[in-house]
Amino acid sequence: MTLVAKAAAPGVKVEEKLFQNRYLVDAGRPHIRIRTEGKPSQELISMIYMCPAGCYSLSDTGKVELSADGCMECGTCRIVTAQTGEIEWNYPRGGFGVLYKFG
Repeated sequence: MTLVAKAAAPGVKVEEKLFQNRYLVDAGRPHIRIRTEGKPSQELISMIYMCPAGCYSLSDTGKVELSADGCMECGTCRIVTAQTGEIEWNYPRGGFGVLYKFG
């Protein structure tokens, strides 16, 4: 069996694809929290580039900030920061979170 990767359509950005998903935000109850009080680890900083939904950013003070509203619940942050324990991740409450349009 041969696997063939399909090339993305020219000019289509990841953000445009992510926009097709819908998110039901559980206001005031994010399912992800950053538990770092001091200097963030390299693993946590790498989430700025590794999160496919772009939920992580770096503040002017050098802290990693999180906006979980567009989270795809892929678990990348759980895997990358497993050793440091800087991410507290739970599944969203029933009825909240990402709603995939195409599956």
